[in-house]
Amino acid sequence: MIRSLPFYARLAYVLVSIISLVYIAIIGQTLLAPLIFAFLFALLLLPFAGFLEYRLKFPRALSSMVAVLSLTAAIAAIFTILGSQLTALAKDWPAFKQQLLATTTSLQRWIELTFHVDNEEQMSYINESATKAVDTGTSILGHTLLSVSSILLSLLFIFLYTFFMLLHRRLLLRFTVSLFDQQHSVIVYDIISQVQYIVKKYIVGLFLQLLLVTGLSCAAFWAIGVKYGLLLGLISGILNVIPYLGIFTALSLASLVTFATAGTSQVVFVLVSIVVIHLIDSNYIMPKIVGSKVKINTFIALIGLVLGEMIWGITGMFLSIPVIAIFKVIFDRVEGLNPWGILLGEDDSHPITKPAIEEIAEDEQNMGKK
Repeated sequence: MIRSLPFYARLAYVLVSIISLVYIAIIGQTLLAPLIFAFLFALLLLPFAGFLEYRLKFPRALSSMVAVLSLTAAIAAIFTILGSQLTALAKDWPAFKQQLLATTTSLQRWIELTFHVDNEEQMSYINESATKAVDTGTSILGHTLLSVSSILLSLLFIFLYTFFMLLHRRLLLRFTVSLFDQQHSVIVYDIISQVQYIVKKYIVGLFLQLLLVTGLSCAAFWAIGVKYGLLLGLISGILNVIPYLGIFTALSLASLVTFATAGTSQVVFVLVSIVVIHLIDSNYIMPKIVGSKVKINTFIALIGLVLGEMIWGITGMFLSIPVIAIFKVIFDRVEGLNPWGILLGEDDSHPITKPAIEEIAEDEQNMGKK
């Protein structure tokens, strides 16, 4: 029925569906974002919970609780390391500030000699900018405190949702299968198993990538002699989880801290080391560990990151890739949605192959002969 409709009618249905989904995502962020995180964590913890339940004979409630507590302990350990490093940075804040002031004085002299702008004009501009920055910083601090409390509340709900998804996973599976006709049960089970496999492998791959990038960054910063190398390495590894944009944020933070604590010479080495680590990650670690699990082309991944940031901010950027991967599994296995799966997938053509339009024409001719 849908294929018999004219193109503009089908296009209107697609546009209305996309707009509706985006609108629902925007107004339902408070509920949907923790649910999606919980769904991903539940898929990740499902093998461990199943091992506790079937091999060690734990009750389902206990196995689900142990799995969630293990995840909580791992996340708490990461935040504890970050907190201890940030506390050390806060203790050295006076020296940090003094270094920035000395650097600012040298920069003022260079500007005066190069552009003939005297110190009074520069100080007037700096004082005016500082006043605005303080006013803005006060409001940002208030929003940050509110954000921290909301993040803690969201984490609480994520862990609760994860526990109940693991606890009632059989009920949720039966509900999902019962939504469709019995003749489609095989396809539904196949989609569910593929989603579980891809999400689990993707999250595990991201975790391994985080460990490798963090280790390489910490080793590089230690060799260079950067202060707070562990903190900067851990931040670089965490931010690297965000494709494309994380590397620039890590570069900015590492350069700023190194510039304030060491000087210009070490900043160059830090920039070079981060770029080299990013090249190793993008050309070897990412394709081998993460890219082999999720077959999404870079163009769609970038669009997904932008849309995720527009809809849900940083949360949307973290969730965009796994959500696109889940949609691709569904599109590849549902008749009528296969073209969208092709759009999301990688281009598997070889550089020396024929032009795409010739390949499509030949495929249509071969199908016509059959």
